[in-house]
Amino acid sequence: MLAKAQEQPADELVIDLEDAVVPDGKEAARATVIAAIRDGSWGQRSIVVRVNPLATEWGRRDVEEVVAGAGEALGGLVVPKVESPGELEELDSLLDETEERAGREPVGLQALIETAAGLVRAAEIARASARLEALIIGFADLAASLGRSSGTDYPGDRWHWVRETVLVAARSEGLQAIDGPHLDVRDLEGLAVEAGRARALGLDGKWALHPGQIEPINAAFSPAQAEVDRAGAIIDALAGSEGRGAVSLDGEMIDEASRKLAAQVLARGQAAGLEPAPPEG
Repeated sequence: MLAKAQEQPADELVIDLEDAVVPDGKEAARATVIAAIRDGSWGQRSIVVRVNPLATEWGRRDVEEVVAGAGEALGGLVVPKVESPGELEELDSLLDETEERAGREPVGLQALIETAAGLVRAAEIARASARLEALIIGFADLAASLGRSSGTDYPGDRWHWVRETVLVAARSEGLQAIDGPHLDVRDLEGLAVEAGRARALGLDGKWALHPGQIEPINAAFSPAQAEVDRAGAIIDALAGSEGRGAVSLDGEMIDEASRKLAAQVLARGQAAGLEPAPPEG
C-alpha cells in the first residue's frame, strides 16, 4: 500500500500509525513507515503521518522516531482526537526538542477534530500552535462521540454545522479546513455529493480512503475552466481600473472583495493545471 501510494494523484498522502494499526503492530508499523518515507519516491506531494496521541504508550515514540528518522520528505504530523490547546502545546515542546537533536527543519501540524470536546474548542485549538496548518474533520469518531447513527435518513445535511464550525475556526487563524472522508468507498455518487457540499461551504479539500475516491474529490475541488477564465477577467479588470476601487465587468460591479475571491479561484485552478484564457483584443 505504501508503494502504491507513491503513484496516486493526491495533493497529500497521510500515512496512519493510529487507528489503521492494531496495538501489537505499532512498533513494526512505525519502523516500516520511517523507512518508506526516507527511501520512497514521493515527488512534490506533501507526506504526513498520523501519530498516536501523546497520552498513549506509543505517541511520544511515534513523534520522536518519525521526526528524527523519516528525513526531510516528512512534511508534518496529523494529531488525532485533539480536544484542547494544551495537547498541541505539549506536542510543540516535544517537537522543538526532537528537531534540535535531529538537526532537521521544523515540521507542521494538522489537528483532527473528531470529538464533541474538540468541536467545542475548535477555535482555541486553531490558535494553539504556530506549527498548525489545518483543521480536519474526523467523521467516524465524531459520530461516535455525538451518538450519531450512520444512517442517511436525516432530513438535511447532518454535518453542515460541523463543517461551518471547523471552517470558521480554521479561517480565523489562516488555516486550511479539510473535510473528513466518505466512509463508503463504493459510493462514488454519495462521495461527489459530500465533496460538493464541502467545496460549496468553502473547505479546501477532503480526505480519501481509497484510490478510487481521489478523482471525484479532485473534480469537486477543482474549478471549471469558465470559473478560471472569469477570475482572470476580474483580476485584469481591476488591475486596469486606473485607481478606481470598483468597476463594472459584464454588468456586474466588482471590487477588492471580488479580487480576493478571484485570486482563490486562480490558485485552485493553477493547482489543477488550469490557466485563464488570455484577454481579448
